[in-house]
Amino acid sequence: MTKQAITLKQSGVRWLGLALLVFIADIAIKLLVMNTIGFGWENRIEILPFFNLVYVHNYGAAFSFLSDQAGWQRWLFTAIAFAVVAFLVVSMRRSSASDKWGNIAYALIIGGAVGNVFDRVVHGFVVDYLDVFWGNYHWPAFNLADSAICIGAVMILIDGFRAKNTEA
Repeated sequence: MTKQAITLKQSGVRWLGLALLVFIADIAIKLLVMNTIGFGWENRIEILPFFNLVYVHNYGAAFSFLSDQAGWQRWLFTAIAFAVVAFLVVSMRRSSASDKWGNIAYALIIGGAVGNVFDRVVHGFVVDYLDVFWGNYHWPAFNLADSAICIGAVMILIDGFRAKNTEA
C-alpha cells in the first residue's frame, strides 16, 4: 500500500499561525518589560511570595549556559535555533494537519525559538523577566519563549509514550 503525498493545505504547516502568535506575544511582552521595568534584580516587582517580575539579560542559553563567554555563543545558539526551526517546519510539512498534538508542540518550540533568536540578533542577549523562587533559591529567570519551548518539548516527550496506530 503506497502512502499518498500530503498537500500543503493538509499538512501540519497550517499550525505555524500558533508559532507566529507565540513569537508576537513574546516580543510584545519583552518590549513592555524593557520599557517599564528598570534593569537588574534590584528593580524587581514582587507579585507573589514565590514570583517576581524582573528585567535581566541572558547572554547564554537555557539557565544562562555559556553566558560568561566572549560572545561567540550568540551566533552558535542562533545557528542551532535556525537548524531546529528548519527541522521542525519540515516535520510539520510532512505531518498531517490532524496530528494536532505534535503540530502544536512543534509550533510552540518554533515560536519560542524565533522569539529568542530575535533577541539575540537584535539586542545581543535574550530578555528574561520571570523570576520563580522558593526561599533564597531562585530558578534562573526566563521568559514566554522559554516557557513555550519547554511546554512543546514536554508535549513531544509525552507523545513518545503514547500508543501509536501503525499500519503494516
